[in-house]
Amino acid sequence: MSKASASACKQDAGVIAPIVNLKRCEGKGDCAAVCPEDVFEIRRIDTADYQQLGALHKFKLRIHGMKIAYTPNADACRACGLCVTACPEHAITLARIVTS
Repeated sequence: MSKASASACKQDAGVIAPIVNLKRCEGKGDCAAVCPEDVFEIRRIDTADYQQLGALHKFKLRIHGMKIAYTPNADACRACGLCVTACPEHAITLARIVTS
């Protein structure tokens, strides 16, 4: 897939952020491949995140190489939605960033 053009983006950066469901993500990297803003990073799951998962999800992660998608650049998201569409596990949703 090709990356989106700036015209496909629906929001200014910092309004919407992708949320990754760690119980569904298999770290395949489709989200990172299509994101025009380089929001995603596919890497080994953090120990703290891993410990919060149940046995079935821990087993699933081991099968898929212990890798998941993280969003270190979530504040760069412009809500194009390509990551949501590209994820084969339906592990990504877009949500408005709550400011206090």
